[in-house]
Amino acid sequence: MLNRIEAPGPLAAGAPGGRSKFMKAFRKHRYYYLLLLPGVVYFVIFRYVPMAGIVIAFQDFKIAGGVFSSPWAGLKWFRILFDAPDFWVALRNTIIISFYKLVFNFPAPIVLALLLNEVFHSTFKRVVQTILYFPHFVSWVVLSGILFSVFSTDTGLLGLLGMTTSPMMNPDTFRGFLVGSEMWKEVGWGTVIYLAAIAGVNPELYEAARIDGANRFQLVRHITLPCIASTIVVLLILRTGHILNVGFDQIYMLYNPLVYEVSDVLDTYVYRVGLTMGRYSFAAAAGLFQSVVGLTLLLFTNWLVRRMGERGLW
Repeated sequence: MLNRIEAPGPLAAGAPGGRSKFMKAFRKHRYYYLLLLPGVVYFVIFRYVPMAGIVIAFQDFKIAGGVFSSPWAGLKWFRILFDAPDFWVALRNTIIISFYKLVFNFPAPIVLALLLNEVFHSTFKRVVQTILYFPHFVSWVVLSGILFSVFSTDTGLLGLLGMTTSPMMNPDTFRGFLVGSEMWKEVGWGTVIYLAAIAGVNPELYEAARIDGANRFQLVRHITLPCIASTIVVLLILRTGHILNVGFDQIYMLYNPLVYEVSDVLDTYVYRVGLTMGRYSFAAAAGLFQSVVGLTLLLFTNWLVRRMGERGLW
């Protein structure tokens, strides 16, 4: 008896290769790729292409000679960087300020988003959100002028209260002032992602919990927070990658000679010592150091999160 030979199925007859699968998926999602294109172009032009400038950190760069004619210096500028006492002071200030911002400013949008989610009056909620979002769209140049006017001991609010010392001029309070002013500026805008994540929580979970007698605090603790935990983890990983970037605009506009010892961070140090003095190789070495440390922390945090059973960036 002859064995029955079955006709090949549709997959066996015309199984598309890897290239045809890609083209089919590309045609299907072509409009999504089109929407993605501006972002990809931005990162290629302003993020990846400038990475070629890393070579300056290993050269005695001269503007007249350019990258191709400047002599190689090896690790010379890294040795100079690490031997400079001011560098270690700036690094210490950067880590301290970044740690303060991570502890206080990272949880603030989460708490605010949870509070806004409990507001059921839509008009009042929109008004509050608008007020909270507004400082994000004002530059630090404008905000620094406002803060200097408000916290002036001569003509500002502190002067009217009879205070003789401004937190902007006191080394003991300036770091706290930096953290507080950034929280005021960015906390409202930081709630956008968390509110979007909360909006994606299945309402049936809340209904089932209410039937079981859960109050609002229990709903937040046992439903809302676990459901947005992945979003919080991803943003925390990204935040650790910027641990050595504490905001050049803010500090440069707010600090002054009275608080240099506690506010001079790597960004302002590189600008002052590297760029204003024309030491471009020195500035490139410091920038490369910041990038390597940030990438290392990003990879380590992502690995640690995955070891703890959470979803990381990859």
